[in-house]
Amino acid sequence: MEPIIREARPGDRPFIEEIARLTWGGEDYLARVFDEWLGDNFYVLELDGKVVGTAKLTLLPGEVGWLEGLRVHRDYRGKGYGRMLHDFMLELGKKLALEGRIEALEFATYFLNRESIAMARKTGFHLRAKFFVLGARSRDFEPEEPERVEPTLEDLPFGLIPVGWRFVRRGEDALEWIRKNAEFYDLNGFRFLVSKGGTTFTSLDTGPATLRAMLPGMSWVARERGKEEFDVMLPSGLRPVLPGLKRLGLFLWDETEEPNVLVFRKGMV
Repeated sequence: MEPIIREARPGDRPFIEEIARLTWGGEDYLARVFDEWLGDNFYVLELDGKVVGTAKLTLLPGEVGWLEGLRVHRDYRGKGYGRMLHDFMLELGKKLALEGRIEALEFATYFLNRESIAMARKTGFHLRAKFFVLGARSRDFEPEEPERVEPTLEDLPFGLIPVGWRFVRRGEDALEWIRKNAEFYDLNGFRFLVSKGGTTFTSLDTGPATLRAMLPGMSWVARERGKEEFDVMLPSGLRPVLPGLKRLGLFLWDETEEPNVLVFRKGMV
């Protein structure tokens, strides 16, 4: 039977949970966002009555269609299903562009995800930005409760702002989106944000000294969310201070001197 791509349905939950359980050592977020994503450009690839792949397009500020959630069940990889889902999302992007809803597709991936990077470049995506994501363990810091604050545009120092593993272009529309999808915190005058329910933090004041001041607050939020580990997303320009960041207790998932998060973009108009 030929595979079909269709919108996800509530009855797909067991299949999605299985895919998530077999991805990233069971740490995949797909099952947690299943209800939130239903009915919002969330698609599955079905083969012989079994869902074996997923893909999602999320509308972001700046007329961006953000591609995420591309997964193929472990037992069905290497058969072209990932490329099938990717091509389907490109066609969806073209449709949304013709409707005037987006002007580009974007996505982020880990630097070792060579298949996704190669597929992106073959289909016209170009590298837009690079970031570092570093891990941290809550037990390495004395947690300190930060203050929740309401952000302003002045609090967003970067042209491209990480919110978890989504990236939005700075502007008033992005600020409104961030207010709905993230939480801002202040600890002793230093500010950071984290997506709602997530544990990947963005420091809004960069550098080892300011980050050192914020890590206890990040640790507190992570523990409140039931996590003993968390991540920090940082601009690629901080590469020269990587040794200092490591001395703070941060670590790279894989040893590299290069930025390990890549953001790609493909214009659709």
